[in-house]
Amino acid sequence: MAAEVTILVLREPGADPALPLPEYQTQGAAGADLRADLGGAELVLEPGRIRLVPTGLRVQIPPGYEMQIRPRSSLALKHGVTLPNTPGTIDSDYRGPLGVIMINLGTEPYAIRHGERIAQAVVAPVVRARYVAAPMLEGTARGDGGFGSTGRD
Repeated sequence: MAAEVTILVLREPGADPALPLPEYQTQGAAGADLRADLGGAELVLEPGRIRLVPTGLRVQIPPGYEMQIRPRSSLALKHGVTLPNTPGTIDSDYRGPLGVIMINLGTEPYAIRHGERIAQAVVAPVVRARYVAAPMLEGTARGDGGFGSTGRD
């Protein structure tokens, strides 16, 4: 297991202090669950609609790391509710509210409850690249084949 990283968490003014901070559900979990902070209400996500769901949190991520926001597989499989920009990236220098962009790809409205686990946060190291203009690129067996050029099987 990689070294532990500390993420500082600040609750937004008016956020529900009874909601747990992001937490891992099992010892082997890669993602910590994020919860909807809806002021005790629920938010109905209609089919085909996209909404920003607040968590009531702000985070401080150490330099050299990012936080990836990923969907919960159970919401996607059972209800067609997922994240349209997955994985979403929270950069180490972002200090604004942590919201989760959700979409309902299902056929029925889905009611997101206050305190419901809606997404997972995965903290990952960041490697920054240096981009350099080149007169040509090395050839490969694949060459410039596009999407699906290696076949289906």
